[in-house]
Amino acid sequence: MRQQFGDYQNEIYLSGLFGVMPKYPMSFAGWEAAAEAALPPSVWSYVAGGAGDEHTQRANVRAFERWALVPRILVGAADRDLSVDLFGLRLPSPLFMSPVGVLGLCAQDGHGDLATARAAALTGVPMVASTLTVDPMEEVAKEFGDTPGLFQLYTPTDRELAASLVHRAEAAGFKGIVVTLDTWVTGWRPRDLSTSNFPQLRGNCLANYTSDPVFRAALGKAPEEDQGAVVALFSRIFGNPLTWDDLPWLRSLTSLPLLLKGICHPEDARRAKDAGVDGIYVSNHGGRQANGGLAALDALPGVVEAADGLPVLFDSGVRGGADIVKALALGATAVGVGRPYAYGLALGGTDGVVHVLRSLLAEADLTMAVDGYRALADLPAALRPVPGH
Repeated sequence: MRQQFGDYQNEIYLSGLFGVMPKYPMSFAGWEAAAEAALPPSVWSYVAGGAGDEHTQRANVRAFERWALVPRILVGAADRDLSVDLFGLRLPSPLFMSPVGVLGLCAQDGHGDLATARAAALTGVPMVASTLTVDPMEEVAKEFGDTPGLFQLYTPTDRELAASLVHRAEAAGFKGIVVTLDTWVTGWRPRDLSTSNFPQLRGNCLANYTSDPVFRAALGKAPEEDQGAVVALFSRIFGNPLTWDDLPWLRSLTSLPLLLKGICHPEDARRAKDAGVDGIYVSNHGGRQANGGLAALDALPGVVEAADGLPVLFDSGVRGGADIVKALALGATAVGVGRPYAYGLALGGTDGVVHVLRSLLAEADLTMAVDGYRALADLPAALRPVPGH
């Protein structure tokens, strides 16, 4: 029998026989608490916080409680297959790391994007690298090893710069472009406002801009000469309120798979498919951008139906392995996590991220084993709405 993700628990139990206890917490609550102690308050508020009173952030998490997995017995699920095909790539699991724009600041050495990319190489879990990184995308991509990575684009108002960022991602070896649609303007975030901190306005996580020839030409001077000018130019060009009329232009920039992130309405999914995108990404930015909205998980089934066979990626509210299984059962092709691995990064760099990813995959795998589901294709039959919800 081949090795399964759930075997991670055996490693932990066997180490305990020799007096070796786990270095990191074993659940989201533990990762969150330990990360809060490890991170500066301004970085903690940026990662942990959401929009408004954070109702949507909480709704994302609670939405998973409205669904239950029904176990099937006597099926002998000793060998599970969690692998998926995505854009011609065979991945060992459906898990991926969602883009997080302050990863660099989450690591103790200030290079969290590189540490996360190394964790991707060690686990086979793809990373969606943000536009907002401490190290340039080329340096991040070098750390992926054999694990594919995707590049997340915050589309600037300067089309020449947008094209340059995409073409650099292609040349660096990224396997797809993820266009984030819901962050052309920053949502109302009381936690960040209370610390008066927006990292990019302090010159952080702008390496993909300061290393870009188009940005540097617009700046007219070396970035290290005037950080104030860098921030001012970034502020002017960052947010592009895209419309459907912009989609043919975006599609024309690359032959790589193009995914639209932030789709939560079936009609938007249908229009995106008709426009020739390669994948839909259901997300409400983890509740960070707009409060009072629909939980992302509640939007997932309708978008999957409208996508009509197009791959559908999902994130927002995933806190454990059982959540991954439920999202897959509702039709997601692949499931992303954000805060969990960012917290692992704060605790132990690459090792902390690897621990979080292996823990999530172990729980997902063992949930399928205990409930009697051997393959991802079996999962839709496993899910039932919880009475009273």
